[in-house]
Amino acid sequence: CPWLITRFIDNEAEFLFVPKNQVDRVAKETGAIPFDAPGVELGHQADGRCSFESIMLKYDLKEPGLVRLAKIVHAADVSEDIDKDPVARGLEAIASGYSLRYPDDEENLAHQFEVYDALYAWCRLQAARAA
Repeated sequence: CPWLITRFIDNEAEFLFVPKNQVDRVAKETGAIPFDAPGVELGHQADGRCSFESIMLKYDLKEPGLVRLAKIVHAADVSEDIDKDPVARGLEAIASGYSLRYPDDEENLAHQFEVYDALYAWCRLQAARAA
């Protein structure tokens, strides 16, 4: 989600990492827009959407490569859907590996953006071939 926000919504976005039980309080105190937390608009939804998809919907992001990436992210993020996309298990493994290598959230993001940039480039190519 931070990659999506930074690349397509606000390239100067700042991210605050707080425990789930403090999300509402910190959002109210700072004016931050919460995402990927229980009960927030830009989080997982009862209709099965993951946070990445909720952000795409809210900001009307429909570029075909990004839509393809959202399918991968959804499958990697929603455990019961992990096998609905052949790339999902790889993304899940990579994300888990980055979390092990870089337990600090800020450092983790700095490194993972390259992965998502590359995966998005591949998704754009796949979407162009399908068109």
